[in-house]
Amino acid sequence: MSVEAKLKDITVSTFQKKKQNNEKITMLTAYDCSTAKYFDEAGVDSILVGDSLGMVVLGYDSTTSVTMNEMKIFTSAVCRGAKRCLVVADMPFMSYHASVDEAVKNAGELIRCGASAVKLEGATSHILDVVQRCVESGIPVVGHLGFTPQYLNVLGGYKIQGKTAEKTRFILEQALRLQDAGAFCVVLEMVPEESAKLITDKLTIPTIGIGAGRYTDGQVLVADDILGKYSEFKPKFARRYANIGEIMYNAASSYINDVTSLSFPGEEELFQLSDEAKRDLMENLK
Repeated sequence: MSVEAKLKDITVSTFQKKKQNNEKITMLTAYDCSTAKYFDEAGVDSILVGDSLGMVVLGYDSTTSVTMNEMKIFTSAVCRGAKRCLVVADMPFMSYHASVDEAVKNAGELIRCGASAVKLEGATSHILDVVQRCVESGIPVVGHLGFTPQYLNVLGGYKIQGKTAEKTRFILEQALRLQDAGAFCVVLEMVPEESAKLITDKLTIPTIGIGAGRYTDGQVLVADDILGKYSEFKPKFARRYANIGEIMYNAASSYINDVTSLSFPGEEELFQLSDEAKRDLMENLK
C-alpha cells in the first residue's frame, strides 16, 4: 500500500511562506486517484483526504465510523494521483486517542501510504503530546479546532463554535498550544469570521478556514460539496461550482434509454468478425 516517498512541490514551508506573504492557501478534499489528479493539475496547494469520506463516499451517518484501514486505502489512492500538492490525511476517530505510541504508529502508517502530513482534532493534553511526538518522529501535523466532527456527540450537533469572547479565547488558547507543540497549520471550522480573524492574527502558523469567514490564511472545502455530488445536505459555507450529480443522473438516464430502445450498442461500438471468419463460424458451428 505504500508509495515511493518524494518531495512535493508544495511543502509545509510553502504554507508558512504564504502566510508571511499574505497569499491565500487553497485546500480541497479528495478521496480517489482521478479526482486528486484533476485537483493537483488545477493547482490546488493541498489535498485533504478527509474522514468526511465516511459520509460522502461510504454512506456512513457520521465520520466516526471510518477506520484506519479505510483511511489507508483512500490515502494511497489520492497519493497516486497527486504529484505536486501537499497531501494531508485525516487521523480517523479513536486512531490517536488510546495512547501516544499507538497514535504515532497510526500516523506513520498514513505517511507510508504517501501522505505528507496528518490532521487530528482537538487540543487536550493528550492530543498535544501526540502532536509533539509525531513532529519529533518526522510527521508534520495539522490541527483542527472549532467544530470538530469527531466530537459531534459531545458537542450536541453541528453547532457554530467561538460565538462569544470567552469561547473565542478558549479556541485561541487551544491554537497557541497546538502551535507550541509543533503543528504547522490549524483548521478552523464553523467559527464566526471575527473570531477566526482574531485567532489568525495571533498565530504565527497558518489557519485554514471551513465556514470561518474571509480572514483565515486559506480555505478548505469538501470536493463533493463544490462539485454538487453529495445531495444529502449543502452546508451554508460551501459554494457549489458544478452540478455533477445532475450530470451523472442525466448520463445514467440516457444510457438506460439507449439500452432499452436498442440504440446502444451501435455500429461504432461493436467488434465484428472478418468475412472469412464469419464463413468459418457458420460452417463449423452450425
